[in-house]
Amino acid sequence: MQELLHENKVFEGITYAGKGISGREFDGCTFKHCDFANSDLSGNSFSECVFDNCNLSMAKLNGSKLQDVTFTNCKLMGVDFSGCHDFLFSVAFKGCTLDYTFFGKKNLKKTLFHSCSIKEANFTDTDLTQATFAQCDLLRTVFERTNLEKADLLTAYNYAFDPEKNRVKKLKISAQGALGLLAKYDLVVK
Repeated sequence: MQELLHENKVFEGITYAGKGISGREFDGCTFKHCDFANSDLSGNSFSECVFDNCNLSMAKLNGSKLQDVTFTNCKLMGVDFSGCHDFLFSVAFKGCTLDYTFFGKKNLKKTLFHSCSIKEANFTDTDLTQATFAQCDLLRTVFERTNLEKADLLTAYNYAFDPEKNRVKKLKISAQGALGLLAKYDLVVK
């Protein structure tokens, strides 16, 4: 990975845990079974890349560009996405562990979260318009001043947030999920 530009390459089984990589551009690359836990990946550009079965827990992404990046069956615990470059920021998550992640102030319109654990994550001031949380566990995840208009939480579970502190027009939720919107009232529903 010493080159500055990598196009359409497959990186498999690479261990960069606790190390740093910066100033690199990855276009159309696939990362399989790679370990980037506690790595500093700041200042890199990832465009149309796929991370498959990788560990990126606690990785630093400050100033990194993530454009059309898909994470499948990855660990991303504790990752702070708020420092990523905003221009063309576009990600999708399938079967990932996103516990304790921070997405503050990110534009995540139409983002797909499918079969993910998103426990104690934070979406403060985030735009989740038309985002989909399919079969996701949102236990103790924070939604504050979040735009959830037309978002789909029909099959998501364990979420609880104040609809008065978020934009929820046309939010799709299940009847069971609606109880999570009433949590602040400490009601007994039978």
